[in-house]
Amino acid sequence: MSLIEKLQWRAAVKKFDPSKNITTEQLDNLLSAVQLAPTSYGLQPFKVIVVKDAETREKLKAAGYNQAQITDADALFVFASVTKFDEQFGKSFIDLVASVRNVDRASLAGYEQVVLGALGNRTEEQNLAWAHKQAYVALGVLLSAAADMGIDAGPMEGFDAAKFDEILGLKEKGLTTTVIAAVGFRAEDDHYSKMIKVRRPKEELFIHV
Repeated sequence: MSLIEKLQWRAAVKKFDPSKNITTEQLDNLLSAVQLAPTSYGLQPFKVIVVKDAETREKLKAAGYNQAQITDADALFVFASVTKFDEQFGKSFIDLVASVRNVDRASLAGYEQVVLGALGNRTEEQNLAWAHKQAYVALGVLLSAAADMGIDAGPMEGFDAAKFDEILGLKEKGLTTTVIAAVGFRAEDDHYSKMIKVRRPKEELFIHV
């Protein structure tokens, strides 16, 4: 199938089959897709916690208004944004660029100033809002990659972020929960995956200038 056909197949699955698991290879491919997601300056100002532990997911389910997807899917992806950006955050990224591209770090001085300036010129609240947006870009890549692989991935915003942070110990890591996604395979009797997909018509959605 083409990507368009796979996106037509994709659905906001609410009922997962707990007996069906994604393989180690499939999980690794999903993680690779998220790793390759585009982010502003390439900074990736978030982390992704892959939760498979049953006890932890039961706690998260309670903090997620008892939505069954949290425990019934094979894994729960928690996208957590960085909450504070000091100078070292930007500098360590430049270190990584120099190492991966095998270039003299001094040659990246201009780029470093752009990165540090972008982070330093925003308030803490503005940086966090920016980080949340970057996490959502990565979420979109996850959903597309999962559909391409025939795996269900249901994005979820219905949860208590503060409780998620507490359960996963994110505050101590300088992170806060942005959005989550249940990943696995739909149950045969999942009602939502059988519904006709509704989207606004192209002539209403797109404006050509």
